[in-house]
Amino acid sequence: MRQAETMRAVFAVLVAAHVLAAQSPEQRAVDYLARETPRWSRENKCFSCHNNGDAARALYVASRLGYKVPKEALADTTEWLARPAGWDSNRGDPAASDKRLARIQFSAALVEATADARIAVDSQALRQAAESLLPFQETDGSWPVDVAVIGSPTTYGTALATYMARRTLETAYNDRFSEAMSKATLWFLRSRPKSILDQAAVVLALATLEPIAQRCVELLLSAQLNDGGWGPYPQVSAEPFDTAVAMLALQKFDDANRTGKAIARGRTFLTERRQESGGWPATTRPAGAQSYAQHISTSAWATLALILTDPKR
Repeated sequence: MRQAETMRAVFAVLVAAHVLAAQSPEQRAVDYLARETPRWSRENKCFSCHNNGDAARALYVASRLGYKVPKEALADTTEWLARPAGWDSNRGDPAASDKRLARIQFSAALVEATADARIAVDSQALRQAAESLLPFQETDGSWPVDVAVIGSPTTYGTALATYMARRTLETAYNDRFSEAMSKATLWFLRSRPKSILDQAAVVLALATLEPIAQRCVELLLSAQLNDGGWGPYPQVSAEPFDTAVAMLALQKFDDANRTGKAIARGRTFLTERRQESGGWPATTRPAGAQSYAQHISTSAWATLALILTDPKR
């Protein structure tokens, strides 16, 4: 009897291991975020930029692209995002709250939620979210965030934050947003990117202005390290976050000979550094620190990079 029970237990473990091995790297990453995204609000009774912003955004994209995302993984987040007027009254630690950054991140997630017709979010919510970003734009056209140091997965940095904010305005477009979008574009045209993250943000923002963006594409290609990843600066050790954003930028100019090969090498870097859980080690500034928030946001950006560059998609 005991021997039979032992055999059944061993068989169950082998089956589970086989199922896990059969999953694609993309689906394993999605599964991890699907477990983690609702956990924060359930345990902390508030909504976070990392779980309900970055991670949820990755899950909305994954769902739209056909990856398996349980409805319950996004149910409370969707309800929260659909009420932009209440975002400022979120519970949590006020000392750790940046209203500008939170609105940029929640709005970016709402953009992806409204892009899926299966998710019941009124388009008016997105317009309200976009409207709420306008007071935080500087006169130079940027949305400055984390200006003292290079951006991180949860803080973005000014260039990436400005791109994400402008993208929300573009998606929720009405005439009131035209001036703000034009000012943001002009800021990018005048910018002098210094980091890999800044260069990637310029490519993302100016992809339709190919001659200008192409210069940053060349810089990104030349800065890719031998292991396939990118660090915050050329010749600095690669990190999952910088690698993910660089890949998303290069995807705008995807071709088989140059950017396509660079993206494939970046995919190898990310898949080799994924943790057994399905997530990624946190990219922090300075490197090597421990942060749940940075871990979840790092995992979200890495997941986005994998699913949006999946050659089988």
